[in-house]
Amino acid sequence: MPELPEVETTRAGLAPHLDGRRIAAVALRRPDLRWPIPPEVATLLPGQRIAGIRRRAKYLLLDTEAGSALLHLGMSGSLRVLAPDVPVRAHDHVDIALDTGHVLRFNDPRRFGCLLWQPPGQTHPLLQDLGPEPLGDTFDGDHLFLASRGRRAPVKALLMDQRIVVGVGNIYAAEALFAAGISPLREAGKISRARYARLADEVRRILAYAIRRGGTTLRDFISPDGAPGYFEQELSAYGRGGAPCPRCGAVLRQATIAQRATVWCPRCQR
Repeated sequence: MPELPEVETTRAGLAPHLDGRRIAAVALRRPDLRWPIPPEVATLLPGQRIAGIRRRAKYLLLDTEAGSALLHLGMSGSLRVLAPDVPVRAHDHVDIALDTGHVLRFNDPRRFGCLLWQPPGQTHPLLQDLGPEPLGDTFDGDHLFLASRGRRAPVKALLMDQRIVVGVGNIYAAEALFAAGISPLREAGKISRARYARLADEVRRILAYAIRRGGTTLRDFISPDGAPGYFEQELSAYGRGGAPCPRCGAVLRQATIAQRATVWCPRCQR
């Protein structure tokens, strides 16, 4: 599933094509994706000017005066701005036609993505209980330390809890814990404030760097310009179980935490 850097890469790639443009029409080729597509998408969006496209966690919001289209790429979704004569392919479920003549096309083979509606001045239920943005001012080591008190779950599970901090999925949690020298198996409540400060710094550093590098190449992810991300070439832990640690040479171990594959160095991470 695309993680925060991939979604932010998509947002940044789409923004120059969408900001300030007027929506000419909306074509829905099916009534649902993961959930039914609300009627407001087809009835209220046409004729609206796009105030901007923004990201909240792994969601994208296309803002207009009438409300916001709320999108999630799911496991295999992609958003591309295309010329109007580009043929419709299988799984091209939604077209949002712009006044430039171009089309914002949503392709989603597995249909785990979504297209929903957020009325003006409201927060969609999917966004209501989300934690702070990891690149925002309210996320730091103190936040993680306070949120972890009394928790016996592994720290990796804490880091991937969207109520604690949004957008830190499996890949970047593994990389941040490796960089901070913290075992993903360690109980969250037994980690010191100082170590959480280091972890928060690494989360911010790695996510920011991954965004600059265009995200991580996932099997189904393609950025708006059709280019894959490049951060995958620099992964230290994720997906490298059984390989030598790039720092000390020890064999990287792998286990399942919170139903996700987890890789760590038994020597460097404690």
